[in-house]
Amino acid sequence: MERNERKANSRNHSITIDRDSKFILRKVLLDFAILFVVGFLILVFYLWGTPYERGFFCDDESLKHPYKDSTVTNLMLYIIGIGLPVLSMCLTEWIRLRDYKGGRSRMILGKEVPAWLWEAYRVVGVFLFGCACQQLTTDIAKYTIGRLRPHFFDVCNPDIDCSLQANKWRYIEKFTCLGTDTKLMKEMRLSFPSGHSSFSAYTMLYFAMYLQKRFTWRGSKLLRHGIQFLLVMMAWYTVMSRVSDYKHHWSDVLAGFSIGLLFAIIVFTFVSDLRKTPRRQTSNHHDNELATNGNTRPWNV
Repeated sequence: MERNERKANSRNHSITIDRDSKFILRKVLLDFAILFVVGFLILVFYLWGTPYERGFFCDDESLKHPYKDSTVTNLMLYIIGIGLPVLSMCLTEWIRLRDYKGGRSRMILGKEVPAWLWEAYRVVGVFLFGCACQQLTTDIAKYTIGRLRPHFFDVCNPDIDCSLQANKWRYIEKFTCLGTDTKLMKEMRLSFPSGHSSFSAYTMLYFAMYLQKRFTWRGSKLLRHGIQFLLVMMAWYTVMSRVSDYKHHWSDVLAGFSIGLLFAIIVFTFVSDLRKTPRRQTSNHHDNELATNGNTRPWNV
């Protein structure tokens, strides 16, 4: 009798695990699908988007700056803006939860998912989703407004004789660029808002807020805040470099920074669970400590 009950309980337990596994797998696939859709829309703008063709005034001195290479290149921006937070988040979650014993185990395709890996997936997924959303928002504004960059005249070299009196105060919409670089011809119309500014503001400020909740090591009072200040300064330097490189007008970087800041606050507050994460329990139930291999580390999580 007892043996039959054990078999029945074991069968029910297996059915429950299998059902939970399918639910988790569907959830993961749906998350990836949503992220893919947003990313695909960004790719559509990049490959096939056509910016609004705005005209110019011949006496507009703000468009007559020389073309310069970017101080902060796209490669640098994406490696630091994506790579640094993602790797740091994964490492932080591993340190926090590598010895986690409580809670319900999660199974995917018959494999148990460690608590730290699942939490890292959730944290990184929300971060990347917010990043993609702010990038799409910025791109929609860029292609809709079509504001000319400060180096417009240098890159475009329009076939308009601005020395003629008739062209001096006229808003010129019909013109042909004598420049030959197709990529620059498109980029010169994407000044507002600054993509570098919105991207760096979102990634660095969100990462700083993440550290505020997750990085609570008691070995130093100022270490966490020092890292946060460094992240903010990295974003600030990126923003300022866009003006000094004549890639954007000051209002472009202000708008871009505001978009990134707004998305960082919204995603952190309403999308992520960081603000309401409960304090976890370890196998030895010591409060405010992380116990590993008989050694305690001063992490409050």
